[in-house]
Amino acid sequence: MRADGSHGALMDRVYRRQRHIYNLTRRYYLIGRDDLIGRLDLRSGDYAVEIGCGTARNLIAIAQRYPGARLFGLDASGEMLRTAQEAVNRAGLSARIVLRHGFAESLSPRLFGENRAFDCTIFSYSLSMIPDWRRALCAAGAALSAGGRTHVVDFGDFAGLPYAAAAALRFWLRKFHVAPRAELLNALERTASAPGSKMRIYPGRYAFYWSGAAVPKSVLANVAGPPQAAEIS
Repeated sequence: MRADGSHGALMDRVYRRQRHIYNLTRRYYLIGRDDLIGRLDLRSGDYAVEIGCGTARNLIAIAQRYPGARLFGLDASGEMLRTAQEAVNRAGLSARIVLRHGFAESLSPRLFGENRAFDCTIFSYSLSMIPDWRRALCAAGAALSAGGRTHVVDFGDFAGLPYAAAAALRFWLRKFHVAPRAELLNALERTASAPGSKMRIYPGRYAFYWSGAAVPKSVLANVAGPPQAAEIS
């Protein structure tokens, strides 16, 4: 299965070989993923989708922690999804985890053959790789049920790191087409005290975690036209 469009083709090129060692190499610097999983608080029967699910590492961990949840994964890279499906099959979770090839901006329950909205949408180190990340957040909001929540963990702005370390990290991330969204972090920080929102900044501002029922208007201000978020605070 091959991605259509320039971004999908790029992701296939990046991960055609990387997918085989992705989990081993990323475990040391994609911090906060397990923290996010522990905060999902999924109930039996809840629907949760990870946008940019990669190798399905997170989805498998979520399935094991929340055995009553129904899980879905979307990714632009067909190469990564090959590894993801193999991992899901090995874990014996193919009946509970459904994977689809597609773009974050087009997220909808219908992509998975479902009619009901998601109770939880998850971005784990994927917004920094999605070109139109604002529209991706809009689509995630539009796909949420009433009372649903979006959860995000991603790179921060590195402002608390030594200058040389931050510069080297940015240079290295660019090799993998990763662009930390400082504007997203700053906007979320300004509304972190809003009712229902939760936020954590990791040491050195290396990464952050945020969850809420609605993405702040300041994040989505430049998005024009559908899809629209179901609720904007």
